[in-house]
Amino acid sequence: MTRFETIANNLAEQIRAGQIPVGTRLPSLRQIISQYGVSQTTVFRAYYLLEQWGLVRAEERAGYFVTPGAAVDAEVHKEKQDDAPKKVDISDLVFSVLESTRHPDIVPLGSAFPSPTLFPSSRLLKSLVAGTRSLSPWSTVEDLPGSDHLRQQVRLRYVGNGFAVAPEEIVVTNGALEALNLCLMAVTRPGDAVAVESPGFYAALQAIERLDLRAVEIPVHPVAGLDLDVLRGALEQHPIRACWFMPNFQNPTGTSLSVEKKRALVEMLREKQVPLIEDDVYQELHFSRDRPLPAKAFDTEGLVMHCSSFSKTLAPGYRIGWATAGRFADKVRRLKLMTTLSACVPAQAGVADYLEHGGYDKHLRSLRTSFQAQLEQMEKALRRHLPSSVTWARPDGGYMLWLQLPQSVKAMELHALASARGVSIAPGPMFSARHAFQNCIRLNFGHPWDARFEQAIASLAEVLEDPSVHDSTNDAVKRSN
Repeated sequence: MTRFETIANNLAEQIRAGQIPVGTRLPSLRQIISQYGVSQTTVFRAYYLLEQWGLVRAEERAGYFVTPGAAVDAEVHKEKQDDAPKKVDISDLVFSVLESTRHPDIVPLGSAFPSPTLFPSSRLLKSLVAGTRSLSPWSTVEDLPGSDHLRQQVRLRYVGNGFAVAPEEIVVTNGALEALNLCLMAVTRPGDAVAVESPGFYAALQAIERLDLRAVEIPVHPVAGLDLDVLRGALEQHPIRACWFMPNFQNPTGTSLSVEKKRALVEMLREKQVPLIEDDVYQELHFSRDRPLPAKAFDTEGLVMHCSSFSKTLAPGYRIGWATAGRFADKVRRLKLMTTLSACVPAQAGVADYLEHGGYDKHLRSLRTSFQAQLEQMEKALRRHLPSSVTWARPDGGYMLWLQLPQSVKAMELHALASARGVSIAPGPMFSARHAFQNCIRLNFGHPWDARFEQAIASLAEVLEDPSVHDSTNDAVKRSN
């Protein structure tokens, strides 16, 4: 990391934690030069980077100031935490919310997928034709555990990230969700306790519910990420059999663990011999120069089961994912054969051909550029239309934005009224086994921005003013802008 990047990251961490409040002028050039012992040019480059990240804005002859939405109030985000293992009953809520995102006339701010128009469908079709043309008749049998060609291409992605995995660790699946579920099945039995993030991916809660497991919720802060101190206490207090975490661009908060925290997480679980199911479907969607390391990079004993797919980056409908399952690979592979037998062999061939010849990295660069531009447009719209009491932390990747609304807001009522206006949102309670985060919502910025999305944010602001979305025990929140 260069010196200007170090300065920018240090200031960004303070801004996101609220230590440099919204509207505050950043330290002068002289102060930063004195503190870090660098040149004026280095400081300017650091400030330009902060401006690029949307954390500060320049005012002529006045300096740089922290923008609204750059910080998250830690106190607002705190939830009363009950870390006792508990049964999960989340599916009815999740299905009722997801149903509202399926209609084509709905503005999909609550969707879990980016726009399919951003994917190279025509070029991928050419690879599908080329890949299937090269298949032998025996491939439909020999490739049941996963195409050797595809597994080799996936292995090369790990090498490109700076570490190696054995090809025999990789089990090809029907998307990442099957990979995650198979890994969970491989290391748990009914009644076992599983540590999950809170807020966390609702499909993890659904899997725990389906397998009759018990959830132990570990809090996630939108800036600092997973609370490792709480996790350490939970590991001491409860017989946790597995952890299901998302260290990179976590859904729904968008936060990531630092390299140091990932290493500490893996070491903590190694000491307890607790497997980690790592959901890493957004890793390739980073906004910084380098792809972030997964927790798997620090695994020396095969305890981390790294799961990902091409659904969020290349081809949702192909349903090609994988689990790099470490010491549990044989069990995961057998469970795959016992359940769905195989992922689609022609789709595997097409994706493998595309990875080898289609320019995947070029496509990813274009996709990340689109997401960054769409994030900037969404943030501008949020600042234009929503009250300043609404806060969020700007993610460094992915396409999800986690909004904390005034304490009086009831997210489920907001969801219902917004849906009636043709706008879908993902309400906070669907991301918690306790149906917590009543005043939070998740928005999707993975679609090209246009007047329709701008109007959706304006409609959301109007709905926020409706008295029915506010808890009568709290004072109604007034718009402040």
